[in-house]
Amino acid sequence: MNYVKLNNGIEMPQMGYGVYQVSPEECERCVSDALRVGYRMIDTAQAYHNEEGVGNAVKKSGIGRKEIFLVSKVWISNYGYEKAKASIDESLHKLQTDYIDLMLLHQPFCDRYGAYRAMQDACKEGKLRAIGVSNFYPDHFIDLASNMEIVPAVNQVETHVFNQQVESQKIMEEFGTHIMSWGPFAEGRGNLFTNETLAHIAALHGKSVAQVALRWLIQRGVIIIPKSTHVERMQQNLDIFDFELTDEEMCQIAKLDTGHSLFFDHHDAETTRMFMNWK
Repeated sequence: MNYVKLNNGIEMPQMGYGVYQVSPEECERCVSDALRVGYRMIDTAQAYHNEEGVGNAVKKSGIGRKEIFLVSKVWISNYGYEKAKASIDESLHKLQTDYIDLMLLHQPFCDRYGAYRAMQDACKEGKLRAIGVSNFYPDHFIDLASNMEIVPAVNQVETHVFNQQVESQKIMEEFGTHIMSWGPFAEGRGNLFTNETLAHIAALHGKSVAQVALRWLIQRGVIIIPKSTHVERMQQNLDIFDFELTDEEMCQIAKLDTGHSLFFDHHDAETTRMFMNWK
C-alpha cells in the first residue's frame, strides 16, 4: 500500500474503500469484507447514512483502531459553528471511536466558514486528526484555504480519466493540499469500462480497464476510494501495486480528459437547489 503525508505530517493510505450509495443495511458487511482483503482506509459521510455500519465493522474486525484511517464528512444541513460541532460528536458516536482521522466539509454551500471553524476546534481538541474539504472548486478552495487557520489537508473532488482536475490539482499543491478522487470510475459513464485506449493499455499489462484507471490516478499522486459491493472486485481494485504505467501510457490517458464534470457543476443554479433539498 502506498501512503501520502498530509500537510500536518499525518500519513494516510493512498487507496481506501468508499461507501457512497452503500445502503445502511449492507454497509457493515461491505466494510468487513474490505478490511478483510486489506483496505485500511474507509471513506464515509453523514449524508450517506451509514456511519453506524462502518463503526460496527471496524469494531468487530479485530484490527487495531490505529491501523484504520477513517474519513467522514459534515453535511451542509449541519453547517454553522454550533451545528457542525454537534454533528462531529454525533459522527464520533456512530463510528464508535474517540477520533476521526480526516473530516471534510462535504459541499461548498451554506455557512462553510462556521463549519470549518468547528472542525478546526475539534482538531485542536484531538477529536479530528486532520481536516479538509470536498467538492471545492478552485475559487471556493482558494478563498477558504487563504482565510482559515488550518489549511485543508485534502480536497475530495470528482476525478477520473474523463475529468482529470489537472489545473485544480496544481492549485491544491500550492497550499500543500492533497487531491482525493470521488468517482474514480465515473460510475461507468462515458463508457469508461469499454474505452479503447484503456482496454489496449490494460491488455499490455494483463490487467483490467478498471485497474488501469486506478493505477493512472495513483501515479498522479491522487488519493482514491473505489467502491464495490463484491469482494472479488474489492480485491481486484486493490491489486494495482504490482505494475506501472509508462510515461507514454500516462500521456495517452491524459488525452482522454474532457475538462468537464460527468455529474454536475457546483456553479450551476440547479445543482445548488438540488443540494439545498438533499436530506
